[in-house]
Amino acid sequence: MRLHLVDATYELFRAHYAPRPPVVGRDGIPLSGVSGVVEQLLYLLREEGATHVGCATDHVIESFRNDMWPGYKSSAGMPPELLAQFPIVEDAIRALGLVVWPMTDFEADDAIAAACARFRDDPSVEQVVVCTPDKDMAQLVDDARVVLLDRRRRIVYDEPAVIEKWGVHPASIPDWLALVGDSADGFPGLPGWGSKSAAAVLFRYGSLEGIPARASDWSVPSLRGGPALAATLREHWDEALLFRSLARLRVEADGAVIPERSVEELRWQGAPRAEWRAFCDAWGLDRLRDRPHRWRVT
Repeated sequence: MRLHLVDATYELFRAHYAPRPPVVGRDGIPLSGVSGVVEQLLYLLREEGATHVGCATDHVIESFRNDMWPGYKSSAGMPPELLAQFPIVEDAIRALGLVVWPMTDFEADDAIAAACARFRDDPSVEQVVVCTPDKDMAQLVDDARVVLLDRRRRIVYDEPAVIEKWGVHPASIPDWLALVGDSADGFPGLPGWGSKSAAAVLFRYGSLEGIPARASDWSVPSLRGGPALAATLREHWDEALLFRSLARLRVEADGAVIPERSVEELRWQGAPRAEWRAFCDAWGLDRLRDRPHRWRVT
């Protein structure tokens, strides 16, 4: 059995901004994001054959990371019509009969990391498929046991694919992001460090702590500007550790708790017909009332 873990926040953003006719619900409320997430989840269940699914959302965009770094991503400047769809999409996922983790102190990515850590070694789970293209999630990849799936581009990232794409092993992704920064999450990285130089150094040394303090001790073929990079890393060491901490995903031991203890609690048994149709009626999503291809047998 394969376990699919879905970044529903990513799917909501993608659907909301997709270049297609807008979906408007009751009283004129924009619901393009909600409608798009529903369509994607049903496609995952119908066409891609998913049987066990967990979905995670950023119920509150801000998290503990905002206290760590003032520039970290927040809800400031987000369109109100998009923010308003977060609780609605969570209700939609539940009404479809799927498990959803609405995160508040932590982020959707942390919930997925926690679920991955809990279920990856379950003997009934052949593979964990993390459904998102976000590079920070690549740190979860473990050979072919845990993979990242970019569903839009139909690309699967196992460990060799992560190395080919980002130049480092999955475990080094937080260190790589600490050096190059992550504009999507709002932290800058270190001056002068680019994606190629960071990948070259970390592919050789694995972690920030593994990098020799002096560039003269580095053994990284064809790397240019080593002395300047080494000096920058020394001067900005505390920032590098902070940025790595921002990039590191949290699990249950860190407080990112999901309630399900057994992977069987994530099995999809069909959409509960009455609940799903009540949701559609409440929001004026008539075209989705009969969209589920399988109804739960009660």
